[in-house]
Amino acid sequence: MLKQIFLGMAVAALAGCSSIYQHEGKLGMAAADNIAPEAPDGAIRAVPMPAALLDVDKTLTRIIFASCAQQNEDQSIWDQLASESPDLILYVGDNVYGDVWFDDPSLPTLKAAYMRLAQSEPFSRARAAAPMLTVWDDHDYGANDGGGDYPFKQQSEALFEYVWALPKDDPRRARPGIYGSWMIGGEDGRQVQIIMLDTRYFRSPLKRTDERGAKGKERYMPDPDPSKTMLGDAQWAWLKAELKKPADLRLLVSSVQIIADGHGWEGWKMLPADRGRLYALIDETDADNLIILSGDRHSASLYRKQGVNDRPLFEATSSSLNLPASKWRTESGETWVEPGPNRISKMYYDVNYGVIDIDWGAGDVAVTINDEAGVAVMSETLRFGE
Repeated sequence: MLKQIFLGMAVAALAGCSSIYQHEGKLGMAAADNIAPEAPDGAIRAVPMPAALLDVDKTLTRIIFASCAQQNEDQSIWDQLASESPDLILYVGDNVYGDVWFDDPSLPTLKAAYMRLAQSEPFSRARAAAPMLTVWDDHDYGANDGGGDYPFKQQSEALFEYVWALPKDDPRRARPGIYGSWMIGGEDGRQVQIIMLDTRYFRSPLKRTDERGAKGKERYMPDPDPSKTMLGDAQWAWLKAELKKPADLRLLVSSVQIIADGHGWEGWKMLPADRGRLYALIDETDADNLIILSGDRHSASLYRKQGVNDRPLFEATSSSLNLPASKWRTESGETWVEPGPNRISKMYYDVNYGVIDIDWGAGDVAVTINDEAGVAVMSETLRFGE
């Protein structure tokens, strides 16, 4: 179990990169033989991550996690991420902003958004610096706050699989949704399990607020209907099997927040029966040494939930890489601070990204939120338990 200890608040530039983007059917990179070349019509591929770059036997000591990068905004933050010398980058949703709403199944705006990202040289340098694992949120799914009723989700999934160069034998190609799991670290006692959930493809419709814009009820309200789901039956069964696997550290990635309360935006709190099911599953499978990572909110915070089972749960939210809430908070003169019954840090509204430093010898994990210059703005150290 991880015992949580709150810490006080407390570069070399990377040169060289691979080709910036790949056109339809042209992989152009060694170790891409297992990547399916089929492209959705007109699609542009971001720089592929050859399977050889993801060394499942590597001992991880530094992991970056980040979310929410608008492809038309400043991209320089990617060079800052590369300068951290990470072993792995987790890109946890809103990887581009390409909403197509409900009008065109060919997804023109989503394809254009990926094309713009593929042309970003700082992004290309970050891709060259470390392997990257990705999952989507709503704006790269195709519809703001979109869920299982989004009519073009199959087209969005095909585009995701192409853009991120999923290998032909990747399990995500054989099933609906883009959830996935990776076990990394060949050395006994140093295995990290990465679990990335799909909180879009299967999610039930959310309950609309009865007071739009009101503090704490901005867009949605908790819906007690037990039939509503965040993950869908197949993904729930998969997750249970994954949590039963032995691992020394688990990173559970949810594009939307799990623990956070006190707001009326999207999150697991809006489907309380399924959130309770997740808490119970973590307890049932004895999935200790687990850290929850999330994005979506255009702000950063740290959270701890006590009393849901026999261990406290910890969550770190990092968002956004280049579209922070400070932009519209400043413009609107917003001074309201979101209440946070489970929040153990301030909320940070400027550009940020997360860093996970694992000290296997000391038996602890430091989770830090950095600003755009790489300076820590909040941090928490979690200790491995017995």
